[in-house]
Amino acid sequence: QVQVVESGGGLVQPGGSLRLSCTASRIWFSSYTMGWYRQAPGKQRELVASISSTFSTNYADSVKGRFTISRENAKNMVYLQMNSLIPEDTAVYYCYVNRDRTYWGQGTQVTVSS
Repeated sequence: QVQVVESGGGLVQPGGSLRLSCTASRIWFSSYTMGWYRQAPGKQRELVASISSTFSTNYADSVKGRFTISRENAKNMVYLQMNSLIPEDTAVYYCYVNRDRTYWGQGTQVTVSS
């Protein structure tokens, strides 16, 4: 069974940085699109960033210039570097992997607050 596991969430002050990490097992990692969604209380889940098997990236307008997604296929890892965080970034962040179907992680909480 495919397992997707996130780490790296936490509490950070506005203007701070966090790096989220995600690993997936039991898949041919390099052939999958990887990405991050987030869901804030009372809001729909939204795509934050994705990176394809060819390293093409896509970002939500709200995070462009602040967040960077990257992947290390040799380590089965995908990362989300989040800089200049604002309170509106507060949400549960979910990692996903997708090729023929989508697999989700359990989510990691990111809270931006002073």
